[in-house]
Amino acid sequence: MDPFETERLLVRQFAQTDASDFFNFNSNAAVVQFIRPIKSREASDAFLKENFNLYVPGFPYGRMCVVNKSTGVFVGSFSILYLNGEANYHIGYALMPEYWGLGMATELVLHGAKVFFSRTVHQELFAITDPENHASMAVLKKTGFNLTGEYLLDGKSLCLFTLTRTAFEAK
Repeated sequence: MDPFETERLLVRQFAQTDASDFFNFNSNAAVVQFIRPIKSREASDAFLKENFNLYVPGFPYGRMCVVNKSTGVFVGSFSILYLNGEANYHIGYALMPEYWGLGMATELVLHGAKVFFSRTVHQELFAITDPENHASMAVLKKTGFNLTGEYLLDGKSLCLFTLTRTAFEAK
């Protein structure tokens, strides 16, 4: 995925030098509560290396590092990844707790959707979230996503949200 910027954030590919931030992110129970199990340092390092394989120049997919533009400090993660089944591509985001409630997730989702629709021909972008993750659902609704059903992932029922190109361009 090619880098992009929002008003306050730089979204770029993860690098090996981000390994400590990546581990702090993936080992933080509050951050990954609705995403995946906590990772050990070894598992986090392996996961980081897996993400390097997602980066293809000009291809707007992958898991990206989010940093504060003015300070260069790690803020969180943003992704556009493939989902099996009818959902195709989904947007994902998570921030370190000190950045919650500052509007940064909304900023990421709005700019991420813009990048997705400007760089692809896809007509829909999806998001999935745990039904208990009320903050994430609020971000998705605020940015134009509509709850359209459920998505089963590893036997767990998640909320499936959809944003169409038409609805996004009409905003």
